[in-house]
Amino acid sequence: MTVFHFFNCAILTFGPHAVYYSATPLSEYDTLGTSVKAALVYLGTALVKLVCLATFLKVSENDNFDPYQELLKALIGFIDVAGLYFALTQLTHRNISQNHKFQAVGLGWAFADSVLHRLAPLWVGARGLEFTWDYLLQGLEANANLVLSISLAALGSLMWLRKNKPKTLIPIIYACAGIVATMPSITSYLRRGLGWQFPKVVGFELFTSLVMAFISWQLFSACQRPSA
Repeated sequence: MTVFHFFNCAILTFGPHAVYYSATPLSEYDTLGTSVKAALVYLGTALVKLVCLATFLKVSENDNFDPYQELLKALIGFIDVAGLYFALTQLTHRNISQNHKFQAVGLGWAFADSVLHRLAPLWVGARGLEFTWDYLLQGLEANANLVLSISLAALGSLMWLRKNKPKTLIPIIYACAGIVATMPSITSYLRRGLGWQFPKVVGFELFTSLVMAFISWQLFSACQRPSA
């Protein structure tokens, strides 16, 4: 039963990444190399973030919400944006369209995040003798992160690669990118500042990811229309 629970949680956590790759044109255009490169950039970015967190943040003796510490975390979190910029603009990609490029980068980014933050807890905890919903919720959280990562990559693609976008949409694009980039700090505030339980936080992440995906899709479609 414990092995069955582990495989269920693992499929829920990592399965959507494989489904997204195979069910979209990404597999037809062989963009796996782009996703792998993005995943490697994410690992490098995570290392830089880890060094910054260890250098500038103090170890808290309690789990209370500290606005100063959370502000520092949010600022350090923008290193992810720099990493995405590098992955989208500086890496060499095959001759693929901008549409497929941001999806491949976002997919690799989200998969690396799930492996780095969820694989070890899943392996240790989901095989325990006692059933818990926590690892299923972590799988749902990984799905929300997948959607948010692709949305942020889409917004980054519009910011850095799309030159002829409507000027009226530029503030909206940057505002949405800022919201997605600060989602870890937002969820930390909900959990530690407002005392939300993990299921409620995951529900918020799922809802927000769908909203941001819809907005990003609308912005991307609007920027692809020929200007009048």
